[in-house]
Amino acid sequence: MAPLKEHVATKTQQRSASDLWGPAPYAVIVVDRTGTVRDLNPAAASLLGGAAPGAALSDAAPSWLARAHEETTNPADRPAGDTPATAPSPPVFRGRIGARSFEAHPAPAPDGGGCVVWWLVDDTDRRLVEEELATERERTAFLAEASNVLLASLNTDRCMHVTAQLASQYLAEAALVIVPAAGRKLPMTYAVEGGAAVRRTVTADTALVPGLSEALQGFPPVPSRWIDPASLPDWLIPEGFTGTVGSASVTPLPGHGVPAGVLVLLRGTSSTEFSENEEVFARLFAARAGAALSAARLYAEQSDITRTLMRDLLPPRLDRVNGVEFAGGYQPAAARDRVGGDFFDVHPGSTPDEASLAVLGDVCGKGLDAAVLTGKIRNTLQALTPMAGDHEGMLRLLNGALLNSHHTRFATLVLASVRREENRVRLRLTSAGHPAPLVIRNDGRVEEIDTRGTLVGALPHIEARTVETELLPGETCLLYTDGVTEARGGPLGDELFGEERLKRAVAECAGMPGTAVVERVQMLASQWLHDGRHDDMALVAITAPPTTHLSAVNGHTRGRYTQ
Repeated sequence: MAPLKEHVATKTQQRSASDLWGPAPYAVIVVDRTGTVRDLNPAAASLLGGAAPGAALSDAAPSWLARAHEETTNPADRPAGDTPATAPSPPVFRGRIGARSFEAHPAPAPDGGGCVVWWLVDDTDRRLVEEELATERERTAFLAEASNVLLASLNTDRCMHVTAQLASQYLAEAALVIVPAAGRKLPMTYAVEGGAAVRRTVTADTALVPGLSEALQGFPPVPSRWIDPASLPDWLIPEGFTGTVGSASVTPLPGHGVPAGVLVLLRGTSSTEFSENEEVFARLFAARAGAALSAARLYAEQSDITRTLMRDLLPPRLDRVNGVEFAGGYQPAAARDRVGGDFFDVHPGSTPDEASLAVLGDVCGKGLDAAVLTGKIRNTLQALTPMAGDHEGMLRLLNGALLNSHHTRFATLVLASVRREENRVRLRLTSAGHPAPLVIRNDGRVEEIDTRGTLVGALPHIEARTVETELLPGETCLLYTDGVTEARGGPLGDELFGEERLKRAVAECAGMPGTAVVERVQMLASQWLHDGRHDDMALVAITAPPTTHLSAVNGHTRGRYTQ
């Protein structure tokens, strides 16, 4: 009777234990030390394709689960040094059953007979979410890096190179950046597998590539599955791309109001085709690349416009005109500014016997606003050069033009009509609220020309006084703006350079060429400032050329002169 009771008790314990995992949501399989299946719930039977009690685990389950059972039931099989104290607690084994991924968690059987209960937990969805999260993190890091690199430069070529390199490194095996162009010539930059970018221009018909013409006009991209790789033209396959194109993607590069170009991605036949998710990610990258490329293009256009306008705003380079030496120097108030409120011009006479007109002026204010009015004054005076013989008439017309403009600034200026008469130079000088010109005589005397007048652009009526003088060979007339005399510096940094100091400085320049006089005054004024703040400074030197050469001219320089 005793053996029968023990058998009945064992069956009861097994049945009650089985009842515990029978309704469990996970597959459960009980395996003894010999690797024989002793029990399993319906979920395990369905998962393992009809496994039943009494079957060998190696026959009823995947090999990874059989190996996991051996490692769990035979500690001696563990690698050296992997003791129960150091083994994972609890141990978890992973593998695939069919198309799904599972975690296998072992636990001792309730009957204590040495069997192991394996709980099989489907973690496919969790692992997919983790993989997608890791992928999104990588993509976010890539987009952040791409944005930083693309926005680090406002150079169009560099933006195209960086776009092609990044795209060929992270998105495809090869990438091409094509920008809109007139006619059939397409500027493009390509890179293969993150290598050096190459720029070239091809003559091609964009209609041969599905979606390319539309993308260059800013239309949405066509799905890559609509593009037949075999039909792609040869000019679209970059040098260095080996093998056959297996998949292609055409993505527009959106810009600021106008399309910035197109990004073409290519993959070989050994790679997977572009998925819908990858095409969406390519569009995210293209949006950043297009914004950077568009900003670089706008900056280049603005730079071209600025350079074009700047050529007319910058003071001209002066030289000999109708037998008279002219020299000029200009220093804006701020180092970052190339133009300002000071200006000078020389308008040559139509014939050597006709007087040339030299103008030097100072517009109230500094920077670009003052430079705009400076340009208007210069253009107005150029239009008035036919009446250069009437300084007062020119000033009245200029004053009326400034009063009728929207500008509220005024200006001071000095006009000088200059004509060569044999070896002398005759001057007619008229000041409109401007510092008086200085004449440097050969004996070192400095004469202040007594011409004066009211400034222009402030009062309805102006008055001006014209004075005539002449220069002997080697003598110079210096026109300057108050930025020179009002330069504040010196030992304590608060003293003006002043007119007297200027006169003493130019007195030391007797007999020097006009260029040397201008450079000398600029050097002394800069030394006086000690890098301090100052107003715009402009100078014009009008010199009667010496008539006798001391040394021969080498064909490129004027040589040295004496009287």
